[in-house]
Amino acid sequence: MDTTSASFGRLVPGIVGMVLVGSSVTVSHGLVDAPLFTTQAVRYAVATVILLVVARVAGARLVWPRGREWLWLTGLAVTGLVLFNVAVVRGVAHAEPAVIAVAVACVPVVLAVVGPLLERRSPSRQVLVAAPVVVAGAVLVEGTGRADSAGVAWAALALGCEAGFTLLAVPVLRRHTPWGVSVHATWLGAVLLAVLGTALEGPSSVRELSGVQWAAVGYLALLVTAVAFVLWYSTVRAVGAGRAGLLTGIAPLAAAAASAAGGTGAPAPSVWAGIGVVVIGLVVGLRPRGLRGGEGAGEAAVADTGRPSATDPAPTSAHAGQTPADRQ
Repeated sequence: MDTTSASFGRLVPGIVGMVLVGSSVTVSHGLVDAPLFTTQAVRYAVATVILLVVARVAGARLVWPRGREWLWLTGLAVTGLVLFNVAVVRGVAHAEPAVIAVAVACVPVVLAVVGPLLERRSPSRQVLVAAPVVVAGAVLVEGTGRADSAGVAWAALALGCEAGFTLLAVPVLRRHTPWGVSVHATWLGAVLLAVLGTALEGPSSVRELSGVQWAAVGYLALLVTAVAFVLWYSTVRAVGAGRAGLLTGIAPLAAAAASAAGGTGAPAPSVWAGIGVVVIGLVVGLRPRGLRGGEGAGEAAVADTGRPSATDPAPTSAHAGQTPADRQ
């Protein structure tokens, strides 16, 4: 049975990843006027190179996708990388960063229900209770924060894409490990975005980027993509999508802090109230006793031993260290 410290240790990578993802919402504000698809294509291309180099140094084994794995990974790239970043970059033009980030915090309910089904187990009652609390805080922020109707729509799209970013990785995480899923997601995303950028913005649009925008792209590529992706998928693999999903509630905290530090103004009091409710939900859903006995032990067992899948029928298990960024 896991000790409290060991249980928390499996959550640390996801926590750090969500801090990076939350901070990226404010950083993305500097890219509002940049050629969207071209900028993101460069970001993911650079992140792919970083991941390949670091994976080689770390001795991580990367394998080529096969069969249905292409569908899962391509779907992940389309939703979690292409559409998600469109929503974030366009959304911050219509809403304060905390509103976009907290919309992502609504994803726990989706992950709490759908995640365990993909992992072939029953949803955790503890997580099912905590997820609506996290969402309640998110709704409070989205309903009272500074955002117009377009901002709310972009936030809703970001929510759906963030859920896909985790759920579509579940069937392939065991065979590909967090490193492999991150590498394949980023190069697929770079290709898709490059095609869109060339067709819609022109092949010379990359020259339109300013020095500040290049700095933002570098931050997103290194910390919010290469680092955050591996960290996030490590926690998803270790504790399951349901429990890991609660950590998305950390993103608005990071976004609020980054917003205040960047001089764009602190969120309104009502936004802080909503973030407080999100924190309560995290405490309820992630308290250590959720891992003892019954459903918690079953969840830990699934995370530790892996699960059979159509794409990897072998009964053996493998472990690898994995990421926010964005995420993000």
